[in-house]
Amino acid sequence: MQNNNLDQKSINALRFLSVDMIEKANSGHPGLPLGVAPMAYTLWTKHLNINPTDSHWLNRDRFILSAGHGSSLLYSLLHLSGFNLTIEDLKQFRQLNSKTPGHPEYGVTDGVEATTGPLGQGLGMAVGMAMAESHLAAQYNKPGFNIMDHYTYAIAGDGDLMEGISHESASLAGHLKLGKLIVLYDDNSVSLDGPTDMAFTDDTPKRFEAYNWQVLHVANGNDPAEINAAIETAKQTADQPTLIDVKTTIGFGAPNAGTNSVHGKPLGDENMAATREKLGWDYKPFDIPDDVRQNFDTTVKQRGIVSEAQWQTLFDDYSGEYPELAAQFLQSFKPVSCDLKIPISHVGESESGRNTSQRIIGEISEQLPSFWGGSADLFSSNKTNVKTANAYEPADRLGKNVWFGVREFAEAAAVNGMTLHGGVHAYASTFFVFSDYMRAAIRLAAIQKIPSTFVFTHDSIAVGEDGPTHEPIEQLMSFRAMPNVNVIRPADTNEAIAAWKIALAASETPTMLVLTRQNLPTLPRTEELAAQGVQRGGYVLSPAKGSTPEGILIATGSEVQLAIAAQKQLQEAGHDVSVVSLPSFELFDAQPAKYREQVLPSNVTRRVAVEMGTSYGWEHYVGLQGKIVGINNRYGESGNPDAIMKQFGFTADNVAATYLKTVSNQPANA
Repeated sequence: MQNNNLDQKSINALRFLSVDMIEKANSGHPGLPLGVAPMAYTLWTKHLNINPTDSHWLNRDRFILSAGHGSSLLYSLLHLSGFNLTIEDLKQFRQLNSKTPGHPEYGVTDGVEATTGPLGQGLGMAVGMAMAESHLAAQYNKPGFNIMDHYTYAIAGDGDLMEGISHESASLAGHLKLGKLIVLYDDNSVSLDGPTDMAFTDDTPKRFEAYNWQVLHVANGNDPAEINAAIETAKQTADQPTLIDVKTTIGFGAPNAGTNSVHGKPLGDENMAATREKLGWDYKPFDIPDDVRQNFDTTVKQRGIVSEAQWQTLFDDYSGEYPELAAQFLQSFKPVSCDLKIPISHVGESESGRNTSQRIIGEISEQLPSFWGGSADLFSSNKTNVKTANAYEPADRLGKNVWFGVREFAEAAAVNGMTLHGGVHAYASTFFVFSDYMRAAIRLAAIQKIPSTFVFTHDSIAVGEDGPTHEPIEQLMSFRAMPNVNVIRPADTNEAIAAWKIALAASETPTMLVLTRQNLPTLPRTEELAAQGVQRGGYVLSPAKGSTPEGILIATGSEVQLAIAAQKQLQEAGHDVSVVSLPSFELFDAQPAKYREQVLPSNVTRRVAVEMGTSYGWEHYVGLQGKIVGINNRYGESGNPDAIMKQFGFTADNVAATYLKTVSNQPANA
C-alpha cells in the first residue's frame, strides 16, 4: 500500500467529520478519532470485508470499537462507507433519540456490531465472535467451500487493556489460539486523568506474548503503509490471535495533542481552527470532498458488494452439494423454532436443579446443532457440560463444551459475542453467587437486547458447608431490578424444562436460570401446569379448596415445596389458602392484569412470600399487610444445609406460623 494524497485526505476527512460532530454536540471525545483515524482508515479500506448495503451478511468480518468513547469515528466510518447513516444523523450526535448515541449501540445504528463503552467488554465480545466463527467453520466448511471464513477485528485503548476483563479475555483467546482475532491497540500513553504511567506501567506487549498472542509493532501510527503491513502479517498467522501495538498521539493535530485535555471534551472554536490549519483541512464542518466519498465507495462499499456476491455464488454451490447442511446453517442464524422434546418428571421423582439442567442440556444438544456453552471451571459442580460432546479446543473446534476457566466476566462477555455473531445459541454457567463477576456483561446483554443464556447453580443458603461466601443472598433481587432480564428460578424438574425452553425461544432478552444444588421433589400438578405457568411467570400451583382463598402463600424455587407443606398444615387448622409458584417476576408482571388478578386476587390481602434471599422487593406482591419469610441484613452460615435452613426459618412450620400472624386477632407469637 502506498501512502498517497487521497489516503491522507480521507484520513483527515474521518478526523474532521468526527470532531465536527463533537463540536456541534458540544460533547464527546475528540482525542481518539484524531489519533486513531489512520489505523481505522487502513483497516476499513484495505482489509475489512463488509457490505454496507447488507450489514447482516453472514460471512462479513466483524469490527468492534472496544474503546467506545470514540464513537464519532465509528459513525464517520459507517457514513462514508455507505451504511444507513446520513450526514443529518451525524449532525444529531449525542442527541436524544438519534441514530448516533454517545457510545455505539447495537440495534440502534446500522453497522454497529456491539454496544461498547464499558471498557474491556468490546475485547471480550470480540473473543466470543472469533470463537463462534471457528466453531461454525468446523461445523459447516467443506473442502472448497469455506462458507464461514472471516476475521474479527477490534480497536482497543489503554483503558480497555487496564480493565480486568482484558486479562481474562486475552488469556482465553491465546489459550484457544484464535488466529482470526486481530486487535489494534491505540497505544498513546494517555488516559482520561493524565499520563497512563501514573497507574499503568505494564509491559503490555510482553503481557500479550505471555498469553500466547502474536505481537506486532507499528512505530508510527500516522503511517498507513506501516499499519497495512502489520495487518497483512497478522492475517497470515493461523494459530495465534494478534495484538498490533500502534504508537499514536492522542488528539493528533490539535494544540494540546498528546495530553489528557483532548481526551473527553470538545476542542472549542479556537483549537478547532488551529487543528484545521495544522492538518491543512480547508473544508467547512461536515463538508466531505467528492473524491473522498468516491474513495470510500470504491474501497469499502463496492468491494464489499463484490465479496458478498462471490460468497453467495459459493454458498449456492454449497447448497447444491450439501443441501441439508446449508439449510441447517441458515436456520442456525434464526431464533429457535424447533419443538424440543424433553421428558417431563412425575410425582415421586426427585432431582437437583443442576442435574435436571444437565439432562435438559443433553437433550437440547441432540436436537439443536447450534447449541453450545461452558462453565467457569465448574462443569463437575454446575453439571452444564454435554456428556456426549467433546471440549471446544484448538484441536477440536467442533467441541460443544467450552472450558472458560475461572474467568466469569470474560465468559459472560464471550457468550454475548457469540450471540451477537449469530449462528450459535450459547450459554455460560457458574455458581449463582459468582454472577456478581458477570453482572456488567449481563447488563450489556440486556441493553443490547440479545438472548444470551446464563445458568447459575447453588442458588441459596442450602449450599451449606461452603459458607456465606458461596451462599447468594442479594443476587436474586438485584438481578430482578435489572431491566430486560428474565430471571427464572424453577421449583422442580418440570419448571426447569419450561424455563430452558423460554431461554431458547427468547429473541431480545437474556435469561438467567437459577437452579439448586440440592434435590427437589417433582411437585403435584407441575406435569400439566408448569409449561404454561412458567411462561407466564407465575401460576396457582395448589389452589384453595374454596372458590376464594383465605390467603396466599407465594414462593419460588426450592421453597415452593415448603409452601405446599405449610398449606397442608394450615388447611388442617381450618385456614384455606392457595399456593402460587412465581418463578419469574419479569414474566409475571408482563401478563395481562386479568391473569395477574386470577393468580393474586387483590381482595386477598393475607399473603406470605417465601424465598431464601433478601426480602426487599417482595412487598410488590404481598402488600402492606403481608409477610415475608426471607433473609435480611445478614449473610449465610457454614454447616449442614438442613440445619442452616431450619435456623433461618425455612421450614413448613415457620411458614404456617408466619401466615397465622396475618390472621386477624392472631397472637404475635402464634
